[in-house]
Amino acid sequence: MTRIGISPRLLHPQPGARGVFTKILHYVEDGIAQWLQSRDALLFVLPLSQRAADYALALDGLVLQGGADISPLAYGEEPLKPEWAGDPLRDRYEIELVRAFTAVAKPVLGICRGAQLINVALGGSLHQDIAAHRSDEYDLHAHEVRLEPGSGLARLYGETGPRSVVSIHHQAIKRLAPDLEVEARAEDGIIEAVRGTGAGYLCAVQWHPEFHGGRAGFLDGGPLLDEFLQAARA
Repeated sequence: MTRIGISPRLLHPQPGARGVFTKILHYVEDGIAQWLQSRDALLFVLPLSQRAADYALALDGLVLQGGADISPLAYGEEPLKPEWAGDPLRDRYEIELVRAFTAVAKPVLGICRGAQLINVALGGSLHQDIAAHRSDEYDLHAHEVRLEPGSGLARLYGETGPRSVVSIHHQAIKRLAPDLEVEARAEDGIIEAVRGTGAGYLCAVQWHPEFHGGRAGFLDGGPLLDEFLQAARA
């Protein structure tokens, strides 16, 4: 069975917290967990540690899930607003994970925040706020994307679109990292998917394939998951 590591979301203690909420909690949203386990994959949550390199050797692939903003400090900027300060602790850990898994040519798949994190880890930067892509509707919010002609995703799906995706974010890729290429864009030109140009498998989408669930007109998340797991098994 394919062993897939997933980096956790972090819930930090808040003022007035009591009991278990006085500690950092590591968690995985159910949607992404169920999506990954819909195939022949065994999921391992990777709690904060200094053992990113050991995880990379022990597991077959890595998934970066959604969650908090990337701190602008990670790409050399100051937050334009205090609420955009992100989670530097998680950023540092996930950057270590990306570098560890790519160093040993293990596949990496990024979802939403994961796409932004991969771009930053490889030397890119982000728009700190894209108001048009924000929404409180969460998994009900959707817009269209077009796959880049000739891209890996276009070959995988046999089309370029447009197709609907669930995509909820206010940060987005700005300066593309040197070892990435664009795979898809929203109708307003915002980058919505990227792929590594090196020999190993590295792919990331700004949308949430785990929320598509066979919905009519939405890009099926199955082929993307199958491609990632095939690379992990190899």
